[in-house]
Amino acid sequence: MTARAPRVLISDALSPAAVQIFRDRGVEVDFQPELGKDRDRLAAIIGDYDGLAIRSATKVTAKILENARNLKVIGRAGIGVDNVDIPAASARGVIVMNTPFGNSITTAEHAIALMFALARQIPAADASTQAGKWEKNRFMGVEITGKTLGVIGCGNIGGIVAERGVGLRMKVIAYDPFLSPERALDLGVEKVELDELLARADFITLHTPLTEKTRNILSAENLARTKKGVRIINCARGGLVDEAALRAALDSGHVAGAAFDVFSEEPATQNVLFGHPNVVCTPHLGAATTEAQENVALQVAEQMSDYLLRGAIQNAVNFPSITAEEAPKLKPFIELADKLGSFAGQLTETGLKSVHVTYEGSVAGLKVKALTASAIAGLLRPMLQDVNVVSAPSVARERGIVIEETIREAEGEYDALITLTVTTEGQTRSVSGTVFAGGRPRIVAIKGIKVDAELAPSMLYVSNEDKPGFIGRFASILGEAGVNIATFALGRDAPGGSAIALVEVDGEAPQPVIEAVKAIPGVKQVKPLRFA
Repeated sequence: MTARAPRVLISDALSPAAVQIFRDRGVEVDFQPELGKDRDRLAAIIGDYDGLAIRSATKVTAKILENARNLKVIGRAGIGVDNVDIPAASARGVIVMNTPFGNSITTAEHAIALMFALARQIPAADASTQAGKWEKNRFMGVEITGKTLGVIGCGNIGGIVAERGVGLRMKVIAYDPFLSPERALDLGVEKVELDELLARADFITLHTPLTEKTRNILSAENLARTKKGVRIINCARGGLVDEAALRAALDSGHVAGAAFDVFSEEPATQNVLFGHPNVVCTPHLGAATTEAQENVALQVAEQMSDYLLRGAIQNAVNFPSITAEEAPKLKPFIELADKLGSFAGQLTETGLKSVHVTYEGSVAGLKVKALTASAIAGLLRPMLQDVNVVSAPSVARERGIVIEETIREAEGEYDALITLTVTTEGQTRSVSGTVFAGGRPRIVAIKGIKVDAELAPSMLYVSNEDKPGFIGRFASILGEAGVNIATFALGRDAPGGSAIALVEVDGEAPQPVIEAVKAIPGVKQVKPLRFA
C-alpha cells in the first residue's frame, strides 16, 4: 500500500514559486491565500492537513489547533511567530518553524533607511516640496558620520545593522546579553549594558524579539535615561517601546525624533505617535521587498517539505533542529530513547524528581537534545497520556523535574549506549539500551544488571532473588493460564543475588497471572509492560 502524500495548506499570500516547490517535492498543496482571515473556516478544515504555511495574517490559535488532528508542522514565512500559539502547538506535538534569515538584509536596510529619513527629515521635506513650498531653511538635519548608534539586540538583523553602521563611520555600541565578546569584536562594536547605551546613543535601533523581558524595554523610565536629542528606530516588533511615553518625550523635546515600522497594535490605523512632526511611520515594510518575499517563501517551502518527507527540522522555535543527514541516523535512537523512557515510566510509582540521560560513544555525536526530548516523552506518557516529544521538556520543567545530560566517549562494549537514570521520591532506577544492526532498540542493562532484551509490544518485567526453581514456577504459571512466552531474557548481579527477567508474551497477561507470579517466593516486583 502506497503511503499518501503529505498535504499542506497555504492560508496567506505566498510566492507561486513556493507552491511549485511543494509540488515538485511531492507534497500536495491547497493554496487559499485569503483563508487566514477567516478563522472559523480555517478551524473547520485544518484537520485535513499535515502542514500549514502562513505569513502574518493567519492567527493560529488554540481553538484552531484543537481541530488540527493531523497537523505536524506550521511554517511561518518570516521571523515573528507571535501569531502562533506556541504552547498550544507544542502541546499537540506540532513543530513550529520560521525563516529567520530570508528577510534579514531587507529588514536591516529598512532600519538604515529610516535612520537616514529621520536624520534628514526626508518625508516631511518631500511632502512640503511636492506641495509647492520651498522651505529650505525649515528642514535642518543632522549628520550620521561620527554619531553613536546604539543597537538593542545584536542577533542576525541587529548584527547586519551594526555592520552597516560601522561602514557609515558611526560609533556602534550594542546591548545584547547573548552577544559574545568574539562576535562583538568581529562586528566592530562595543558591548555595553542597557543603561550605558541609553546614556550614550545618538540613535537607538531595536532588533530584539518581543518577550516578557523585552516588552517596553524602552519604558518611560528608560526613555528618561536616554541622551537628550536621541532618535529612535523600531523595525523589530511593536510593544518594545512604550508608545505613549515616547510621544510625551517627543512633545517635551527630550527625544528628537522617532521612526517606526511596527506598532503595538496592527494594522495601525491610529496610533499615539501619528501626527507628530518628528515621527516617520511605515506600515510594517521591513520585509517588503521582492527579494525578501521570494526568499522567505522558498525557504519555508523547503523546510516544511524536508520535515514532512525526510524528518529534517530546520529553524524550529519549539524543537532542536535536525538536518536531513542527521534524521535517518537519529531515527532508531529516538525510538530507543522513547522506549527507555517508557520502560522507566511504567515502573515509576512515586513522584519524579530528576532525570539524567548519559550518551556514550557514537550516539553522543548526534543531536542529543532531540533524544532527551524523546526519552522524557516516553517517561511521562504512562502518567500523562497527551504528552509528546515536542511538549515533554516544558511539561517536565513545569512539574519541577530536573533534566540533566552527560556526553562521553564509549567506555564499555557498546559502540553507542544510552543510559536513563530516573530519581523518584522513593528510589533511583537506571536502564541502558543500544541499537544493533537493523536499527531495532534493545535493553542491555537494568539497575546495573546486564540483560539483553529486544523490546516487544507486550512484556513482563520481574525482579527477584536469584534462587533455583523460579524459572520453572514462572513458566508453569504462564503455561497453565494459556499465556505463550515468545522470548525470555535474564540477568543477575551475582549468584544468589538480585535477578531480573524481561519476558515477551503473546497478548496481555491477565491480572490473576500477575498475582500468581508475585506469590512466587523471592519475587520482589512484577509489572506488565506495553510498548507501542
